[in-house]
Amino acid sequence: MKIAVVGATGLVGGEMLKVLAERNFPVTELLPVASEKSVGQEIEFQGKKYKVVSMDAAIAARPAVAIFSAGGGVSKEQAPRFAEVGTVVIDNSSAWRMDPTKKLVVPEINAKELTSADKIIANPNCSTIQMVLALHQLHEAFQIKRIVVSTYQSVTGTGKKAVDQLMEERAGQTASNPAYPHPIDLNVLPHIDVFEDNGYTKEEMKMVRETKKILGDDTIQVTATAVRIPVMGGHSEAVNVEFAQEFELSDVYRILRETDGVEVVDDVAQNQYPMPKDAHGKDAVLVGRLRRDESQPRTLNMWVVADNLRKGAATNAVQIAEAMMKMGLLRS
Repeated sequence: MKIAVVGATGLVGGEMLKVLAERNFPVTELLPVASEKSVGQEIEFQGKKYKVVSMDAAIAARPAVAIFSAGGGVSKEQAPRFAEVGTVVIDNSSAWRMDPTKKLVVPEINAKELTSADKIIANPNCSTIQMVLALHQLHEAFQIKRIVVSTYQSVTGTGKKAVDQLMEERAGQTASNPAYPHPIDLNVLPHIDVFEDNGYTKEEMKMVRETKKILGDDTIQVTATAVRIPVMGGHSEAVNVEFAQEFELSDVYRILRETDGVEVVDDVAQNQYPMPKDAHGKDAVLVGRLRRDESQPRTLNMWVVADNLRKGAATNAVQIAEAMMKMGLLRS
């Protein structure tokens, strides 16, 4: 199968290539796409060297799938061009997520909604993916009324520029090209993406809007605070969820253990709980610190951790392609 990876030289693009190889996706021809200045550079995939090609060359090649991780502006402009030649685009930016004509997909939850008419498919925000994957089976069992979530997000979510800033600061240097308006090493920034008129950031509102769309329930109330912390390896979330129906903790444990893509790590007697360093390089969403909220009824506290470059981005995108392939929705 002919596959294009748009943004192949970036952090997420590199992770997408790694995941495609690890999952033995049937790539017969790879088209790595990047900015014009990168055209002609070589990247390695499954032991072979591939030259980065231009956007026009990739479109002309009519790949079966184009996985995008090149920013919203590029996606808005170029994804329709791929779709016009019959390519299925799986886009990792926010460009198409809230478009009512486009599906927003976490395969374990709603891949069954995909059809042959879907040529541009949105990959959700990384923080949203891990939260809804941990919650969707609980929602079916107990019906979520309200979610209060605070995130603790890795600098890898911003990209290489942010990683460089953290490493330079950690080495005692002033960041040469900072990604953030303040130092990130030994600091915490309650500021991810731009602030909207309501005082929330765009990242926080993504979680609000995307959660409702993925779970297919506009009655769910969501409020979020998104925070950047000086770690690499994964995003963490403190999630407080109120249900309409009463629950037993034993049932919560059972449901989570039976949820595809979720791993329960919860043995506080042995100091076992999810941490970013343990999620790094994994596809599973780690869930722990499960306990009742004793301040009000039918409410659960949980701690959710995942590698934001993998299940939060690359792995989810590849899983969408795998689901479409299994459903016979991709040309060979």
